[in-house]
Amino acid sequence: MTGKPEDSLDERRKALGDKLSSLKADEAGREAADQRATENRKGYAVAVKLSSEFIAAVIVGAILGYLLDHFAGTGPWGMIVLLLLGFCAGVLNVLRSAGMVASPHPVDRLGRGRDHRDV
Repeated sequence: MTGKPEDSLDERRKALGDKLSSLKADEAGREAADQRATENRKGYAVAVKLSSEFIAAVIVGAILGYLLDHFAGTGPWGMIVLLLLGFCAGVLNVLRSAGMVASPHPVDRLGRGRDHRDV
C-alpha cells in the first residue's frame, strides 16, 4: 500500500457522496415528471367529464324531441325546441361543474325564495 488508509477511505466517501447526490437529483426529476403527469391526467379527466355531460344533455334533448314529434305528430318543432333546451341544459351543467355558476339554494328548489318570510 502506497498511501494512508484514511486517504482511500476519504476518496471512497467522496465518490459515494457524488453518486448519492446524482441519484437524488435523478429521483427529484422523476418525482417532478410524475407530478406533471398526474396533473395532466386530472385535466384530461375533467375535460372528458365536462364534454360527456354536455353531449349527454344534447342527445337526451334530441331523443325526447324525436319521440315527441313521432308520437304527437308535431313535425320538427318538438325536436327543435327540445334540442335547444338540451343544449341550454348541457351548457348549464358544464358551467355548474366548472364552478362558474352556483347550484340553486335548497330553499329555492322548494319554490320559496330566501326573502320570503312566514307570517
